Amino acid sequence: MHLEFRHLRTIKAIHDAGGLARAADILHITQSALSHQVKGLEEQAGVELFVRRSKPLRLSAAGMKLLRLAERILPEIDTVEAEFEALREGRAGRLHIAIECHACFDWLFPVLEKFRRTWPEVDIDIRAGLAFNALPALAREEVDLVISSDPNQMDGIVFNPLFDYSPTFIASTASPLATKPFVVAEDFADQTLITYPIDRARSDVFSLMLTPARVEPRVHRQVELTAVILLLVAAGRGVAVLPDWVLREVKYQPDYITRPVTQGGLRKKMYAATRTEDVGAPYMAHFLQLARTEPLLLQRA
Repeated sequence: MHLEFRHLRTIKAIHDAGGLARAADILHITQSALSHQVKGLEEQAGVELFVRRSKPLRLSAAGMKLLRLAERILPEIDTVEAEFEALREGRAGRLHIAIECHACFDWLFPVLEKFRRTWPEVDIDIRAGLAFNALPALAREEVDLVISSDPNQMDGIVFNPLFDYSPTFIASTASPLATKPFVVAEDFADQTLITYPIDRARSDVFSLMLTPARVEPRVHRQVELTAVILLLVAAGRGVAVLPDWVLREVKYQPDYITRPVTQGGLRKKMYAATRTEDVGAPYMAHFLQLARTEPLLLQRA
């Protein structure tokens, strides 16, 4: 079976439109040409891809497999095309970033280093985003992008998903919790918990586990820098829950143990919030692509 990108776009267009006539308009071809393309694709596949007697036109089980393939592959193709277009255009612009995530600097700086090489005329600036309300600042055009793990519904703002991450428990190898395969909320009741200086509602360990379980750590200590948190943990002065990408190196050091938080582990998603009209800008599309791939490289390192 010989699949082309146009075949995947055809399957998706027909599914989205619910019929050949509207799909032909979307694809800017005649309905006759579209019918011929579908027939040829079904002959290659050896199975029917649509339930012809349904209204609106519905994909068969085989057609749904191709739709899932299209939904996975076409966005990647579109992203590559956007990157190439961005590289060709070389337009100047502004990318002022607010960060609602202390640990994000670990992967953001490599992203910005790659970005500036491609877009030397784009004005880049960073604001930590912790001393002011970052999302309203985005709406007021004071910043152009906000890194956040807490999406909120706002008119004119789109939260572009970047990557999933796992909040991970870290403690000294001398900790009594080192013998456990994973930690649960109750394990923190007699611990000094070290977090970044942020509201509990935005802290993964509190929002995802401790607050719902109504568990309070014996001591809650807030520390600004990741390096200081790790130093305190290694000295047995407390425990912490940090994103897995932060721990990519220290988890193999003899001073630390890392464990999943809950038996199944916790998962959360990081987003880049932008104004709706800015998402299609070539340099913004390129930045979002880099921001999606760099954390994966760090996790594999």
